[in-house]
Amino acid sequence: MKGFTREDTEFSLCGLNCLLCPMQVGGYCPGCGGGPGNQSCAIARCSMDQGGQTFCSDCSSYPCARYDEFDAADSFVPHSRRAADLDRAREVGIDAYIDELRAKRAILDKLLANYNDGRRKTFYCAAVYLLPLEDLQNAMATLDGQPKCPVKERAVSAVKLLQGAADGHGVCLKLKKKKG
Repeated sequence: MKGFTREDTEFSLCGLNCLLCPMQVGGYCPGCGGGPGNQSCAIARCSMDQGGQTFCSDCSSYPCARYDEFDAADSFVPHSRRAADLDRAREVGIDAYIDELRAKRAILDKLLANYNDGRRKTFYCAAVYLLPLEDLQNAMATLDGQPKCPVKERAVSAVKLLQGAADGHGVCLKLKKKKG
């Protein structure tokens, strides 16, 4: 969007983790307010109209009507943790939160480079997005300790570990589609 830029392009204005989005991983989007490739966004327009809030949660009107149906369906990333992620960033500070996102992104990059049979990108992005960092680190330690095998077998092992962690937290790793 013309005129909309942000310092923290890895974590969006609305609370989505851009750094873990398959569109950014693939190089198709620079993140919220990151320049060319950044899509037009009603929430970004609102921020500009409201004086350029760093995050929607900083606005006195948050949550506003723009969020009435926002979390009902997912985009390229899960929306279910959006409000909790804004709270977490406020609790630990944006720099510490971005550090957590970068640690998760390193795990995502490793999963995609070593455990992707060509059909797992969306699953891995959702798993890394939704699971606690500690669970991801434990899964990677287990995967790293396994003997070298073909990528399809590595992918099956990775999916099994990540799905098990998700089940343990009651987390669904499938993106919610818009009802229609």
